[in-house]
Amino acid sequence: MNTVKAFFATVGTIEQDLEKINADSIYDIEIKTLSNKPIDLSQFRGKYILLVNVASKCGFTPQYTQLQELHEKYKSQLQVIGVPCNQFGSQEPENAGTIDSFCKINYGVSFLITEKIDVKGKNQHPLYVWLTQRSKNRVKSSSVKWNFQKYLIDKQGHLIDYYFSTTNPLNPKITKHLK
Repeated sequence: MNTVKAFFATVGTIEQDLEKINADSIYDIEIKTLSNKPIDLSQFRGKYILLVNVASKCGFTPQYTQLQELHEKYKSQLQVIGVPCNQFGSQEPENAGTIDSFCKINYGVSFLITEKIDVKGKNQHPLYVWLTQRSKNRVKSSSVKWNFQKYLIDKQGHLIDYYFSTTNPLNPKITKHLK
């Protein structure tokens, strides 16, 4: 009997995981903060969201400065969210506490930083499944090429576009949507 209960418990878990991956809306996706608290993305409905996979030991790390500036300048209409990832050159090897301290001490970051996740591959987080698959975001497919790739979401939760690491966060390609 315990085997049957364990089986059905596992099936329930699998179904819940599939629901997360099959989310139709970015607002349905679950992700946590660096301090392991759930983030309700629906609280940002009515604002633009800029999601950026970040790393502390990357040539693009100084973009934290421009991300913070963007956050401060447009905070009434934009939520910047940094998403730590260690999949590109092992450039984010640190734990949550160290990442948090690094961002605050070196760049004065006050925007939201999530838990460290995978943005590609077999353990790709459901957020990045949604961001990178046209079947989910209904706009376009992409792949995350490197740290500091950016995804801009409109006020209704629709993908606008993505921007490679070389695109500065203050680039008019991004800011034109916020004016």
